[in-house]
Amino acid sequence: MDILWFLLIGLIAGWLAGQIMQGGGYGIIGDIVVGIVGSIVGGFLFDLLGITAYGTLGSIVMAVVGAILLITILRMIKHA
Repeated sequence: MDILWFLLIGLIAGWLAGQIMQGGGYGIIGDIVVGIVGSIVGGFLFDLLGITAYGTLGSIVMAVVGAILLITILRMIKHA
């Protein structure tokens, strides 16, 4: 059951990051991948800054922040 929550949070975070970054979505699989990688990046960033995210909403916020950072870095590399 935990893997389903992980994938659902990844999907939500990836979709939200795509909407916030004005790039639209990346499809279901792309949104999940962006959200999962974003959650790893966000977890690292939050830990580095000493911020703790609690609960499902905190996990989504952390993953969205990480996904936005990931998308920004990928766009900078693509345009370089």
